[in-house]
Amino acid sequence: MSTSVVVAVERLPHAGDLPLPAYASAQAAGVDLLAAIPAEQPLSLAPGARALVPTGIRIALPEGFEAQVRPRSGLALRFGLTVLNAPGTIDADYRGEVAVILINLGQEPVTIRRGDRIAQLVVAPVARLAWEEKHVDTRATARGQGGFGSTGVSADEVSRP
Repeated sequence: MSTSVVVAVERLPHAGDLPLPAYASAQAAGVDLLAAIPAEQPLSLAPGARALVPTGIRIALPEGFEAQVRPRSGLALRFGLTVLNAPGTIDADYRGEVAVILINLGQEPVTIRRGDRIAQLVVAPVARLAWEEKHVDTRATARGQGGFGSTGVSADEVSRP
């Protein structure tokens, strides 16, 4: 069972011929974002290069939601192309064009063409925090202050209850 969130979307003039982002399958979590770059100017990303790629849409998220811009796994696997700040967060009060910061972590140049599916957009609820400043007891959990890598790498290293 899924819940729909109504999000206002505006197709910008440079994306007038492109379809709106859509789900690629019935149970996909995100809609695919398209590259709204000029057809006569494909974007070539050299290894290690990054670029801000426009999508040709702007959105108005309802209060209490965010949109996350995430990589597409196929592009990451085949070409090393990913979203640099993954997940990129679009706040509910942002009204500019949705754009994707892509980086080529692969070993070969990657060409992006108009209408290519370059990332996915997932809408999620946001919980607002309220700080309660007080002493934090580090003995309250088995992990305590253990951080980066403290639970190990091997499945054999993980403590089981």
